[in-house]
Amino acid sequence: MEKFLKKAGWTSIITSLVLAVIGLVMIYNPDTTMQFISTVLGIFFIVVGVIKIINYFSSKGNSTFFTNDIAWGLIAIIIGLVTMVYSSTIESIFRIMIGVWIIYSGFTRFALSFRLKGVNDKVWALVLTLAVLMIIGGLYVTFYPGALIVTLGVIILIYSIMDLIESFIFMRNMKDIF
Repeated sequence: MEKFLKKAGWTSIITSLVLAVIGLVMIYNPDTTMQFISTVLGIFFIVVGVIKIINYFSSKGNSTFFTNDIAWGLIAIIIGLVTMVYSSTIESIFRIMIGVWIIYSGFTRFALSFRLKGVNDKVWALVLTLAVLMIIGGLYVTFYPGALIVTLGVIILIYSIMDLIESFIFMRNMKDIF
Protein backbone atom coordinates (compact mmCIF):
# COMPACT_ATOMS: atom_id res chain seq x y z
CA MET A 1 0.00 0.00 0.00
CA GLU A 2 2.87 2.35 0.83
CA LYS A 3 4.45 1.77 -2.62
CA PHE A 4 1.12 2.48 -4.29
CA LEU A 5 0.65 5.74 -2.36
CA LYS A 6 4.24 6.81 -3.02
CA LYS A 7 3.75 6.16 -6.74
CA ALA A 8 0.47 8.11 -6.65
CA GLY A 9 2.24 10.96 -4.86
CA TRP A 10 4.97 11.16 -7.50
CA THR A 11 2.37 10.94 -10.26
CA SER A 12 0.55 13.86 -8.67
CA ILE A 13 3.78 15.87 -8.47
CA ILE A 14 4.60 15.21 -12.13
CA THR A 15 1.03 16.08 -13.17
CA SER A 16 1.22 19.33 -11.19
CA LEU A 17 4.52 20.26 -12.84
CA VAL A 18 3.07 19.59 -16.30
CA LEU A 19 0.01 21.70 -15.41
CA ALA A 20 2.29 24.48 -14.17
CA VAL A 21 4.14 24.49 -17.50
CA ILE A 22 0.82 24.54 -19.40
CA GLY A 23 -0.38 27.42 -17.22
CA LEU A 24 2.80 29.40 -17.84
CA VAL A 25 2.55 28.80 -21.60
CA MET A 26 -1.06 30.00 -21.52
CA ILE A 27 -0.06 33.13 -19.59
CA TYR A 28 2.93 34.09 -21.74
CA ASN A 29 1.68 32.90 -25.17
CA PRO A 30 -2.13 33.27 -25.24
CA ASP A 31 -2.29 33.69 -29.03
CA THR A 32 -0.21 30.58 -29.70
CA THR A 33 -2.26 28.66 -27.14
CA MET A 34 -5.52 29.72 -28.80
CA GLN A 35 -4.18 28.74 -32.21
CA PHE A 36 -3.13 25.33 -30.85
CA ILE A 37 -6.54 24.78 -29.21
CA SER A 38 -8.32 25.81 -32.41
CA THR A 39 -6.16 23.47 -34.48
CA VAL A 40 -6.76 20.51 -32.15
CA LEU A 41 -10.49 21.27 -31.99
CA GLY A 42 -10.62 21.64 -35.79
CA ILE A 43 -8.82 18.33 -36.31
CA PHE A 44 -11.20 16.68 -33.83
CA PHE A 45 -14.26 17.92 -35.78
CA ILE A 46 -12.72 16.84 -39.09
CA VAL A 47 -11.95 13.35 -37.75
CA VAL A 48 -15.49 13.01 -36.38
CA GLY A 49 -16.84 14.15 -39.75
CA VAL A 50 -14.74 11.66 -41.67
CA ILE A 51 -15.83 8.87 -39.30
CA LYS A 52 -19.49 9.81 -39.81
CA ILE A 53 -19.07 9.75 -43.60
CA ILE A 54 -17.23 6.40 -43.49
CA ASN A 55 -19.95 5.08 -41.19
CA TYR A 56 -22.60 6.17 -43.69
CA PHE A 57 -20.97 4.38 -46.62
CA SER A 58 -19.92 1.29 -44.65
CA SER A 59 -23.40 0.70 -43.23
CA LYS A 60 -25.29 1.40 -46.44
CA GLY A 61 -28.28 -0.88 -46.52
CA ASN A 62 -27.86 -1.86 -42.86
CA SER A 63 -29.09 1.36 -41.27
CA THR A 64 -32.38 3.16 -41.26
CA PHE A 65 -33.64 5.09 -44.26
CA PHE A 66 -33.43 8.36 -42.39
CA THR A 67 -29.80 8.26 -41.31
CA ASN A 68 -28.07 11.63 -41.46
CA ASP A 69 -24.49 10.49 -40.97
CA ILE A 70 -23.30 11.96 -44.26
CA ALA A 71 -24.88 15.35 -43.48
CA TRP A 72 -23.51 15.38 -39.93
CA GLY A 73 -20.11 14.32 -41.26
CA LEU A 74 -19.97 17.12 -43.81
CA ILE A 75 -21.15 19.68 -41.23
CA ALA A 76 -18.50 18.48 -38.77
CA ILE A 77 -15.78 18.79 -41.42
CA ILE A 78 -16.90 22.34 -42.28
CA ILE A 79 -16.99 23.28 -38.57
CA GLY A 80 -13.50 21.84 -38.19
CA LEU A 81 -12.15 23.85 -41.12
CA VAL A 82 -13.84 27.06 -39.94
CA THR A 83 -12.50 26.52 -36.43
CA MET A 84 -8.97 26.14 -37.76
CA VAL A 85 -9.09 29.01 -40.27
CA TYR A 86 -11.01 31.56 -38.18
CA SER A 87 -9.63 30.77 -34.73
CA SER A 88 -9.02 34.40 -33.75
CA THR A 89 -12.53 35.42 -34.83
CA ILE A 90 -14.09 32.57 -32.88
CA GLU A 91 -11.98 33.47 -29.83
CA SER A 92 -13.10 37.11 -30.12
CA ILE A 93 -16.78 36.20 -30.35
CA PHE A 94 -16.48 33.79 -27.42
CA ARG A 95 -14.52 36.36 -25.38
CA ILE A 96 -17.05 39.12 -26.08
CA MET A 97 -20.01 36.88 -25.19
CA ILE A 98 -18.43 35.88 -21.88
CA GLY A 99 -17.40 39.49 -21.14
CA VAL A 100 -20.90 40.80 -21.79
CA TRP A 101 -22.36 38.06 -19.58
CA ILE A 102 -19.97 39.01 -16.75
CA ILE A 103 -20.84 42.71 -17.18
CA TYR A 104 -24.57 41.87 -17.13
CA SER A 105 -24.08 39.84 -13.93
CA GLY A 106 -22.20 42.78 -12.42
CA PHE A 107 -25.00 45.19 -13.28
CA THR A 108 -27.64 42.91 -11.75
CA ARG A 109 -25.59 42.68 -8.56
CA PHE A 110 -25.08 46.45 -8.68
CA ALA A 111 -28.86 46.93 -8.68
CA LEU A 112 -29.24 44.30 -5.95
CA SER A 113 -26.77 46.18 -3.73
CA PHE A 114 -29.00 49.27 -3.79
CA ARG A 115 -32.07 47.18 -3.01
CA LEU A 116 -30.18 45.70 -0.07
CA LYS A 117 -29.19 49.19 1.07
CA GLY A 118 -32.86 50.20 0.86
CA VAL A 119 -33.81 47.51 3.35
CA ASN A 120 -30.82 48.35 5.59
CA ASP A 121 -29.00 45.08 4.95
CA LYS A 122 -25.37 45.39 6.07
CA VAL A 123 -23.90 43.40 3.17
CA TRP A 124 -24.93 45.93 0.53
CA ALA A 125 -21.45 47.50 0.42
CA LEU A 126 -19.80 44.10 -0.12
CA VAL A 127 -22.28 43.27 -2.89
CA LEU A 128 -21.63 46.69 -4.47
CA THR A 129 -17.86 46.15 -4.33
CA LEU A 130 -18.16 42.70 -5.90
CA ALA A 131 -20.48 44.10 -8.58
CA VAL A 132 -17.97 46.81 -9.51
CA LEU A 133 -15.17 44.22 -9.63
CA MET A 134 -17.32 41.99 -11.86
CA ILE A 135 -18.03 44.89 -14.23
CA ILE A 136 -14.31 45.74 -14.40
CA GLY A 137 -13.48 42.06 -14.98
CA GLY A 138 -16.13 41.81 -17.69
CA LEU A 139 -14.74 44.87 -19.44
CA TYR A 140 -11.23 43.39 -19.20
CA VAL A 141 -12.37 40.09 -20.71
CA THR A 142 -14.34 41.89 -23.44
CA PHE A 143 -11.62 44.27 -24.59
CA TYR A 144 -8.37 42.40 -23.90
CA PRO A 145 -7.57 39.72 -26.50
CA GLY A 146 -6.18 36.67 -24.79
CA ALA A 147 -7.79 37.53 -21.44
CA LEU A 148 -9.62 34.21 -21.20
CA ILE A 149 -6.54 32.16 -22.00
CA VAL A 150 -4.35 34.19 -19.61
CA THR A 151 -6.95 33.94 -16.83
CA LEU A 152 -7.31 30.20 -17.37
CA GLY A 153 -3.51 29.91 -17.35
CA VAL A 154 -3.34 31.75 -14.02
CA ILE A 155 -6.01 29.48 -12.54
CA ILE A 156 -4.18 26.36 -13.78
CA LEU A 157 -0.87 27.68 -12.42
CA ILE A 158 -2.37 28.45 -8.99
CA TYR A 159 -4.02 25.03 -8.89
CA SER A 160 -0.79 23.28 -9.82
CA ILE A 161 1.15 25.14 -7.11
CA MET A 162 -1.46 24.24 -4.48
CA ASP A 163 -1.46 20.63 -5.66
CA LEU A 164 2.35 20.52 -5.54
CA ILE A 165 2.36 21.81 -1.97
CA GLU A 166 -0.31 19.28 -0.96
CA SER A 167 1.59 16.46 -2.67
CA PHE A 168 4.86 17.33 -0.95
CA ILE A 169 3.08 17.52 2.42
CA PHE A 170 1.50 14.14 1.73
CA MET A 171 4.82 12.57 0.67
CA ARG A 172 6.59 14.03 3.70
CA ASN A 173 3.95 12.72 6.12
CA MET A 174 3.44 9.34 4.46
CA LYS A 175 5.63 7.56 7.02
CA ASP A 176 3.41 8.90 9.80
CA ILE A 177 0.39 7.43 8.04
CA PHE A 178 1.92 3.96 8.15
